[in-house]
Amino acid sequence: MASSAHSRGSLRTERQVPPARGNGGGNPPARSRSSSAKRSLRVSSDDDKDSGRVRVAIRVRPKTTEEHDLDFTDCVELQPELRRLKLKKNNWSSESYKFDEVFTESASQRRVYEAVAKPVVESVLDGYNGTVMAYGQTGTGKTYTVGRLGKDDPSERGIMVRALEDIFANISPGSDIMAISYLQLYLETIQDLLAPEKTNIPVVEDPKTGEVSLPGSAIVQIKDLDQFLELLQVGEANRHAANTKLNTESSRSHAVLVVHINRSLEGKKENDASSLANVANSELSSHHLPHRLKSKLLIVDLAGSERIDKSGIEGHMIEETKFINLSLTSLGKCINALAENSRYIPTRESKLTRLLRDSFGGTARTSLIVTVGPSAQYYSETASTIMFGQRAMKVVNAVKLKEEVDYESLCRKLEYHVDYLTSETDRQQKLRENEKEQLEKKLKEKEAFLVETEKQFSVKYEHLEKERNHLELETQNLLKELNIQKSEKDKLSQEVGHLEISLKQAKQQELENLNYQKVLASTTHMYEKKIAQLIKQLEDESSRCADLEEQLSGIRHYLSGNKKSVQMQEKEVDELKREILKLNEDAASTIQSLRARNNELSLEKELLNGELKTLKDKLLYEDRKRRCLEDEIIILKNALNDDNAEYESKRPYKGDATTRSMLSLGGPANIPKSNRSRETISGQKDTISKIFEEGKTVNVVANLAAEGICLHLHFADVNQERIVEEGGLDTLLLLLESSEDANIHRVTAGAVANLAMNSSNQGLIMGKGGARLLANIASKTEDPQTLRMIAGAIANLCGNEKLHVTLKKDGGIKALLGMVQCGHSDVVAQVARGFANFAKCESRVFVIVCSKGHRKGRSLLIEDGVLNWMATNSATFSASTRRHIELSLCHLAQNEDNTLEIIRSGGIKELIRISQESSREDTRNLAKKALDSNPAFSAEIHAT
Repeated sequence: MASSAHSRGSLRTERQVPPARGNGGGNPPARSRSSSAKRSLRVSSDDDKDSGRVRVAIRVRPKTTEEHDLDFTDCVELQPELRRLKLKKNNWSSESYKFDEVFTESASQRRVYEAVAKPVVESVLDGYNGTVMAYGQTGTGKTYTVGRLGKDDPSERGIMVRALEDIFANISPGSDIMAISYLQLYLETIQDLLAPEKTNIPVVEDPKTGEVSLPGSAIVQIKDLDQFLELLQVGEANRHAANTKLNTESSRSHAVLVVHINRSLEGKKENDASSLANVANSELSSHHLPHRLKSKLLIVDLAGSERIDKSGIEGHMIEETKFINLSLTSLGKCINALAENSRYIPTRESKLTRLLRDSFGGTARTSLIVTVGPSAQYYSETASTIMFGQRAMKVVNAVKLKEEVDYESLCRKLEYHVDYLTSETDRQQKLRENEKEQLEKKLKEKEAFLVETEKQFSVKYEHLEKERNHLELETQNLLKELNIQKSEKDKLSQEVGHLEISLKQAKQQELENLNYQKVLASTTHMYEKKIAQLIKQLEDESSRCADLEEQLSGIRHYLSGNKKSVQMQEKEVDELKREILKLNEDAASTIQSLRARNNELSLEKELLNGELKTLKDKLLYEDRKRRCLEDEIIILKNALNDDNAEYESKRPYKGDATTRSMLSLGGPANIPKSNRSRETISGQKDTISKIFEEGKTVNVVANLAAEGICLHLHFADVNQERIVEEGGLDTLLLLLESSEDANIHRVTAGAVANLAMNSSNQGLIMGKGGARLLANIASKTEDPQTLRMIAGAIANLCGNEKLHVTLKKDGGIKALLGMVQCGHSDVVAQVARGFANFAKCESRVFVIVCSKGHRKGRSLLIEDGVLNWMATNSATFSASTRRHIELSLCHLAQNEDNTLEIIRSGGIKELIRISQESSREDTRNLAKKALDSNPAFSAEIHAT
């Protein structure tokens, strides 16, 4: 029963994390991994007892140059040692908030990553899902914190790059797999940043596990950090961004980086086939199933919330802002519902909340970093961001470890094992066939050699027989000749004996016949000669006979040697025959053993095929069962949606109450209008009316106008509106025109400058001739403080592109350029700021006009000679003034109608210098973009 229950277990097992221990998370599964030893242990603080709570950190960005120039007060006071932040409403009222981490404006990227994202990354490496998200107003540094690449300076790398560095340092390339997806939510549609052709990607939720997936999105497996940086650059290039008053590169979409990690629990992977076969056999015998950890890390760079009146956007960007604010509002509703433990969580109102369903109220470990600006100008946005972070700290996730039985790996191992056994069987069979062919070939060679040897032996034997017969015939002939010579010798010896006898007889008769002596002497002499010849002939025949006997003995010896060699060759032939018989017997026995081994391997292969088929049947059964359950769940969901739709149609609408509750979360709308506040406002109104009626000193009006910039934005708008309604603006302009007092000019110009910061007042100032009056005062005075106030007022008016033509006609641009001659650094800084505002607005309008297919013409600044002054003096002033001039040149270079004037004035050299030496990266990028996109600039650079 236990084994059957084990085989019917689900493919995925989830273990909920126990209460927090020393490391603030659950115990990782027991395994030996070198990467675990590399990661340092974390010591959690006392408030980390709930490991599933969303961790929230806050980061304050440094002041911008414009905020420094406008002298805004700070509305934020940090207490990092106490992890607290004070939000100052004014000089006498403030509220304190506590976060998990508080980062000052000087906090390094490394410290932010280690405190916010590193714990989440380590949990993801241990098998948990994790999310790191940045939230805040536009221009507060979210993308800098999360997505900074740091190509030139590695210390500026953001959370994305540092997280991938840690992951690469702690995974095993052989057994672990890592892949990424990079997406953006733009206009409530999900688009793939790595494959831009993939748009409107659906969000699918698994009905069984609740996990969110994005079918159709590109999932790219990465091997090293360089490949990741290349993909990140491709994604950033495809992301929607635009130029606004709050940010030169404002993100117009939510970006989500999804990192998929698949880790093995088995340790190192076996590589060679033999060890893999042994491992597979041991696993099959012990019923061991391999497990893998599949985790997912989400790094989210949310688009910033913004107000249309402050960002200065128009046209299509208004629609983008509506969708951004709508999705952030839906996210805030979900956070509120989770913080209040509401029964209904509105996660389906936006695709952003559906994507982050597991991050808030799900099973992922989540860290949130909220970014704010220090300036009191954005008090309401800062308060709203802080309240979002405070509510997110109340959300608790049920963090779970997810393990999967790696049936796919096991199936691959079994298939590989079957393939290995099959190939081994084929290899053995082929080896046996090769050995058999070699033996048969060798046998044929031996048989051919034996036949050839026998042929040679028979030929030699016949030749020897012929030679022996020939020698026997010659021997017989020699014997015959020898016998004939012996008979002749015997005859000669008989004749010699007869002659000796006759000689003796002749000697005896010599005495008898003296007369016959001479004849006998001669005859004797003749016979002696003949006898000597016969003796010599006899000796020759004897020597010849001896030679023939020696030849006969040599022939007999040669014949005996040939008989021995023939006998030895016959013995070798017999040995070869016995060896061939023995080899045949060995080959037959080897073939029988190999056939038996082949039968055993075939049986083993059939058993493995049977087990593999059983496993496949089980997987098919589980898949069919899963599909049936999914169909039933879809039917139930459809029925539930129909019921909900019917219920919603019958339920009374409560939008006003919801809206009122959302407005009450923080902001100026919830400020109670008590009798005291009404009395205060009415008292201010009466005071202002009385001042203007009695014609008192202008210092009071200036102070009232400046008060709106330092206090809460709501009350600032009220004061400025009261000033304008009661005729304060008319009085200020009248004083500028009629008075000759330098002090009145200075204070009045400062009040007008403060009023000109409000876009609704800028049109009134221009309509009443304010720019013309300011230009006249600037031409008459040499006081640096008065000129600074006038330059600041005109610089504020330059930020409204609708007033550019009127401003130029009234002499505002020439007045700014003329004020440079005083040489005072503060005056020059305000002049440079005005030119930067003017050029930036022109660039934004030029982009909108070009998108509609029209041409705008060259810049108004060029007609008044501003371009020549900027090209000549861009590198001679202070750092802040130089930044404004550089930004102005970069924006002027965006308009192709300004190309010839920029080349003639030498501005192209300054653009090249700015692209290489500017202290701000966004300005360098803007200059590079202008140089690269304009063919005339490129041709001029190559020509020089």
